[in-house]
Amino acid sequence: MKWLSGLKLLEEREGEGREAQKGDRVVYNSRLFLNKGDEIPLNAKQVERLPKDMIRVEGGITFVDHKTLLGSRQTMAGVEHALMGMKIGGYRKVRISPHLAYRGKGIPDLIPPDAVLICEIWLRDIVSILPSKALPGVI
Repeated sequence: MKWLSGLKLLEEREGEGREAQKGDRVVYNSRLFLNKGDEIPLNAKQVERLPKDMIRVEGGITFVDHKTLLGSRQTMAGVEHALMGMKIGGYRKVRISPHLAYRGKGIPDLIPPDAVLICEIWLRDIVSILPSKALPGVI
């Protein structure tokens, strides 16, 4: 897989099954860190507003189950690209340059402008594929 400029794979564990592709709807978890190592408490902030069925706690760490349609730009570009090619149960740790994250805006009180981020990503499930990719007889 060709990686975008500004996205660097730091660590990877392969999952099982087929690879997630553009057009797939996936469920994933992530943790964000500033390049210096400080965790960005984005999951903790989201927990305050999300339904309990989207929240999981594993090993004392809170995870939010995010769903996205790959290729639709519903999530940060660096995360979306890192999800491509992952298999269910897989893990990737990537360094994301600002132009593939929050650019010069950042997120007030969480992510400074032009921040380089380290993101840990777990692919939990591939929940649907576009009909053009579906296997005959499978929906």
